[in-house]
Amino acid sequence: MVNWIKSIAIVLVVGVFVSCNPRTEVSELVSTKVFNYPILKGKVENPLIRIQIENDSIEKTFQSIKLNFEETNTDFIKSVRLFYTESDSLFSSKIQIGEAVEANKITKIDGVQTLKKGQNFFWISCELSVDVDLTSSISVSLDYIQLENRKLAPVKVEGVAKLRLGVAVRKHNDDNVHTYRIPGLATTNDGTLLAIYDVRRESGRDLQGHMDIGVSRSTDGGNSWEPMRIALDMKEWGGLPQKFNGVSDANILVDRKTGAIFIAGLWMHGVINPDGIWEEGLTEVSLEWNHQWRNKGSQPGLGVKQTGQFLITKSTDDGKTWGEPINLTEMCKDPKWWLWAPAPGHGITLKVGTLVFPTQGRDETGLPFSNITYSKDGGKTWKTSNAAYQNTTESMAVELANGGIMLNMRNNRNREEKGDKNGRAISVTSDLGESWIEHETSCSALIECVCMASIHRHNYSDKNGSNKRVLFFSNPNSKYKRHKQTIKVSFDEGFTWPEKYWIELDEGQGAGYSCLTSIDENTIGILYDGSQAHMTFQAIAITDFVNQN
Repeated sequence: MVNWIKSIAIVLVVGVFVSCNPRTEVSELVSTKVFNYPILKGKVENPLIRIQIENDSIEKTFQSIKLNFEETNTDFIKSVRLFYTESDSLFSSKIQIGEAVEANKITKIDGVQTLKKGQNFFWISCELSVDVDLTSSISVSLDYIQLENRKLAPVKVEGVAKLRLGVAVRKHNDDNVHTYRIPGLATTNDGTLLAIYDVRRESGRDLQGHMDIGVSRSTDGGNSWEPMRIALDMKEWGGLPQKFNGVSDANILVDRKTGAIFIAGLWMHGVINPDGIWEEGLTEVSLEWNHQWRNKGSQPGLGVKQTGQFLITKSTDDGKTWGEPINLTEMCKDPKWWLWAPAPGHGITLKVGTLVFPTQGRDETGLPFSNITYSKDGGKTWKTSNAAYQNTTESMAVELANGGIMLNMRNNRNREEKGDKNGRAISVTSDLGESWIEHETSCSALIECVCMASIHRHNYSDKNGSNKRVLFFSNPNSKYKRHKQTIKVSFDEGFTWPEKYWIELDEGQGAGYSCLTSIDENTIGILYDGSQAHMTFQAIAITDFVNQN
């Protein structure tokens, strides 16, 4: 009798235990997707994984979730949060239902949420600690969700296996600035990273507007960044408000011989209207606006009321302070041209010591062109070359092994061309732009959606100690829109860019501009207009690309 009663008790206990701890079942009602978004230090919410639950009957109650970080060093994850976005598949931090203040290899988050009939979306987000290794990554998967007395594992799992890390160098509303745009990035002779960008204080709109050129410094390979400095600011020059003295589209150049650093920017004073007439009587409340690349927004001539002005500033203390701007317009611009301007990104120092800025403009008919501007005397005097290509604009340059210069250019033809002839325009010169030859890969090898891009030469040693010379290229890897920010590598001076070495950094849509630099022999750095932060920085080990080929 006693044994019989004990047996019943055991059965009851086991039954209760099973009821409270149901087995996990794989269910078509649950699916997950990991989007290839960078996880950024300096940003509180970084979307990790989206969970979709199909509630096909009556209301159910969500109770908890279990995540798997087995392949991740969770020491650098500060916290993990769970959000509910109802039937909206886009990430939002509006409805938080749970948090794990300490991430573990297996992390459980509790939170009660009533599910609506039909599609329900949850997002997992994380915040990084300050001491994270930027070359690390995060891998996350869903073990199960618990709905009342059911544990459901996803039947459909989509997305990337790991998420790369980075830094949100500049975000919307940092320092009360509306928008940061147009990245440039360079490594000084002392190893300091200098990030430059438009500081668009009142709106995201292009010139004209209240905008300056900002600089962020990093002395630890991009892990941390000093407070923003301003390198170019024309203030209330000429008695006009700051919103009519904007500076934009900056390029940074390090003189490898002397260590001096130059930043070039385009300054617009006032507004030149669509008919090519400078507007008189502008005040703080005036709403006039025009763009130097539109209609007659910049005109032939050299004066501030006729055309955009090419400014340059110099630092001799590793980017800590910047000198008064010098106007190169009269020195270099052909008066017949409608515009002469820097091409954003970074410039180069040739092996012979010549300084080279990529530049752009509009010719005597208003048609865009790309070219270079160079100095043989350390930046005292400058000369502008002939056009490398027509109907192109923003460009970047690299020195080839034979001492020539390759110019990689944004190609306006690609607004309509989406077929095999979609591609960056590429020209080379052996005489500092007196003459140019179109490269055989021009308008075909590197697709684009008509956007600024970056090209950069990097030297490293392979596993046998042999010196290697490669080219890196970055842009939105798409013919249609500014998404899929990708880095590619060429081992043969830009003739081929093997797909197996491509690395996509950010699948989300952003403004798309980017700039590459060599942090050191073993690491590449990139600053770009990302989907997760206005100025996104990432560091990538060379071995991730080339496997020490």
